[in-house]
Amino acid sequence: MLNALAERGIRRPRRILITALVAFVVAAVLGGPVAGQLDSANGFEDPGSSSVAARQAIQQASGLDPSPGVIAVVDTPQGAGSPQARERIAQVARIAEDAPGVAIVRTPADRPGGRALVAADGKSALVTATLEASADEGDVVAAATDRLEHVPGVTLGGPAVAGEQIGDQVNSDLGRAEMFAFPLLALLAFVFFRGGRAAALPLMVGLLAIVCSFLIIRLINGVYGLSVYSLNVIFGLGLGLAIDYALFLVSRFREELQAGRDVHGAVRGAMSTAGRTVVFSSLTVAAAMLSLVVFPQQFLKSIGIGGAVVALVAASVALLILPALFTRMGTRLMPRGGVVNSAETRWARITATVLKRPGAIAAVTAVAMILVALPTLRAQWTGVDAGVLPTSHSARVVDDRLAADYPQLSSDPVVIAVHAPASERAAVERYAERVGRVDGVRSVSAPQRLDGSTWRIDAIVPGSPLGDQAQGAVKAIREVPRSFTVDVGGNAAVFADGHAAIAAGLPIALAILVVTTLVLLWLMTGSAVLPVKALLMSFLTLGVTTGMLVLIFQDGRFESLLGYTSQGGIEEADFLVLAAIAFAISTDYGVFVLGRIKEAHDRGLSQRAAITTGIGATGRLVSAAAVLLAVAMGAFATSQIIFLKEIGVGAVVAVLVDAFVVRALLVPSLMVLLGSANWWSPRVLRRLHARVGLSEAAPAAA
Repeated sequence: MLNALAERGIRRPRRILITALVAFVVAAVLGGPVAGQLDSANGFEDPGSSSVAARQAIQQASGLDPSPGVIAVVDTPQGAGSPQARERIAQVARIAEDAPGVAIVRTPADRPGGRALVAADGKSALVTATLEASADEGDVVAAATDRLEHVPGVTLGGPAVAGEQIGDQVNSDLGRAEMFAFPLLALLAFVFFRGGRAAALPLMVGLLAIVCSFLIIRLINGVYGLSVYSLNVIFGLGLGLAIDYALFLVSRFREELQAGRDVHGAVRGAMSTAGRTVVFSSLTVAAAMLSLVVFPQQFLKSIGIGGAVVALVAASVALLILPALFTRMGTRLMPRGGVVNSAETRWARITATVLKRPGAIAAVTAVAMILVALPTLRAQWTGVDAGVLPTSHSARVVDDRLAADYPQLSSDPVVIAVHAPASERAAVERYAERVGRVDGVRSVSAPQRLDGSTWRIDAIVPGSPLGDQAQGAVKAIREVPRSFTVDVGGNAAVFADGHAAIAAGLPIALAILVVTTLVLLWLMTGSAVLPVKALLMSFLTLGVTTGMLVLIFQDGRFESLLGYTSQGGIEEADFLVLAAIAFAISTDYGVFVLGRIKEAHDRGLSQRAAITTGIGATGRLVSAAAVLLAVAMGAFATSQIIFLKEIGVGAVVAVLVDAFVVRALLVPSLMVLLGSANWWSPRVLRRLHARVGLSEAAPAAA
């Protein structure tokens, strides 16, 4: 296949490049609007959970959402009972009632429970709007915002408003990331590729890969609804991988020219060596990202699908158009002064220094990484609600004011859907009494029959839905004996179910990551030892990454610098996304580095010489690729959404630690300590590797 792609690029470069230009225009036109078509709501829920079943049962039985979707905070500086305040509250209520999709509006004048809608200091009051179950939240929020944004002293929030604002902010952040990343990547590419022509290639590949991925995601979304968050991963990971693949191919093409081959021979040589690495790298990244698909949450599935799509597309674009570009540009891609001998590079000298004291360097590096990883043991998990928004957003303002000013209000009860016929009213009432005796439950509403077989009970649990008290109450409520089926919902139950779903899927996801890493590195090296060592280093890198997230985001460090407010924990799904990215990149770079070390070893070089030559040949490429990928993924850190910011910072840490600590210090030191054991493999695996193994041949002189 790679030989065929090389020959096609050599024979028909003009046709391929024209086709690529047409594909870019079509993909940009058709795939560009995808952001407005993806979902931003309920992406962190387990759709098969009891909490989702409770919401759906109440919606179906009552035709209403279980809790208010829009909450308006009305400022009443003269006091909530003043004539001016009552008139303003009534005005807001009338406007809310006229909004399409709004079923019930409640104000402080309602009985019972209206008093809870007045702030403790009387300086503000709430108007809540419960939506029809069939209402489009986006339309309701747009209508309410349009009608109320000009009313003085009114701030809109609530779950529906928060969901829309999060989605809008994600789209805005994507544009900001593009504006931040592209100029910086162009500058860095010029420096790393040592020439304007060569630097233009990775950006061309990256842009085409992104727009084609957007088009594919739009097509997938027509069959299976995806989350808007997948676009951020497509942009960051796709741009970074496309540049990496172009860097590897351009570098090998230059090596082939330096070795004396003509342009056509250099194209063939680059595709048969670095091209094969790109294929296996993209498969590795795709498999690692697809490990997220085992989890039921739409957020994780969407990022997994988006990451896998863009990895495969980035490799396909690089392998399809770069041979044509190499053929057209030829020796003009060579840097001034030619290609530096691998034994004379800065990375070869660094490796030689490391190999003088391998034991001490390996021990110090490993201990330092373990110390940085230790905070992972005290990681606290958080969920996604209005608190992930910056304080400039109205939904976040309302969320903060509800917590501070309305101690008597429980806008987030544990909602219980009881499935029992009307004849079992007495049994349902006894069940409600038992729920009221659960530790942590402050009060319980009387059972409300919604239809012939569905009842609703609200259990009021003080504190945050993510807190220990609420989580313990949800667990205890689910264990209360009853003779009928119940589903327990509300945000506390949603978080508990999400955590349980992640715990259930984690072993399968880890198995995918482990098997992918072991198999691919075995295919590259033929060794049974090196893949295990690489796997342990991947876990160490992941530990360092999570430890840094705890130190920064959970502990609230650098809030002003990074522009966020700590939630006191790490968003749980972020850990899984970062694990997939860390394993993918670690294996990606491991394939490239170990492949060149094995190439030198197979030529008969000594263990030390092979390590020095292999890292000398790849060190600059891996470090450049890491910096470029860190910039592309680090663009997430500019997001105003805290969990996307966590992914951005975490990805930067993972990529740079792997490239500059693991590859520079641990890989050479541990390999020289292991000596000939690096290449040990059972006889049966050696025979199998002889048939299916992956290797790169050295450039052959003309």
